[in-house]
Amino acid sequence: MSYEAYERLRIDWAREGVLRVTISAPERLNAVDATGHRELAQIWRDADADDEVRAIVVRGAGTAFSAGGDLAMIEDMMADYEVRSRVLREARDIVYNVLNCGKPIVSAIQGPAVGAGLAVALLADISVAGRTAKIIDGHTRLGVAAGDHAAVVWPLLCGMAKAKYHLLLCEPLTGEEAERIGLVSLCVDDDAVHEKSLEIAGRLADGAAQAIGFTKYALNNWLRMAGPAFDASLALEFYGFGGPDLREGVRALREKRPPRFS
Repeated sequence: MSYEAYERLRIDWAREGVLRVTISAPERLNAVDATGHRELAQIWRDADADDEVRAIVVRGAGTAFSAGGDLAMIEDMMADYEVRSRVLREARDIVYNVLNCGKPIVSAIQGPAVGAGLAVALLADISVAGRTAKIIDGHTRLGVAAGDHAAVVWPLLCGMAKAKYHLLLCEPLTGEEAERIGLVSLCVDDDAVHEKSLEIAGRLADGAAQAIGFTKYALNNWLRMAGPAFDASLALEFYGFGGPDLREGVRALREKRPPRFS
């Protein structure tokens, strides 16, 4: 399997059997543009088909995991129905391809984790967060429904009450708080995130691949059962891309001010 065609994801081998996927736009806190969004949907299929891969680590370059979708891509989605339709399909595929990848995925969450990047981070089989990591689902603050992963995984991980509190208000969590409420698997010191993630991925790679893969598949049926809720939330999110609230949300971000929704 060749990974050289990837442009926004840097792919390398952390050790034998462990594929490392790095979201790489450090000058923009690894914000995801149109190319990066497409690649975040595709990489899990490629890794699943690669017999050399026994475990996967996903991380962000530098000190951030991902600041979410960049504003240029969002503005293109607002303006162009075809672009919006394509990105909707990719957002769906990011979630389902992570769930259906037969190889165990470990996320190393450091700094901000938002949007499509956060979807991957929380859907990973094991998530390792730094103590000061900033986890936030920013959808409602932007003016659209929380649709790209939240309905499928937040209530199951941390319960409905906490899910509603953080998703409706866009209330951020540190890595410590995320571990306390069960949103992530493990919290460690910031400078130990990558090392701990690689250690866990190495243990998975050395384990019984079929037994681990089948266990992941069976457990993820809990998430697949929430598929109708996820599909509905994604449709409602993208419905909002044609509305006035998103336009105000984007203007507010560009002008660095609180949004004034009608």
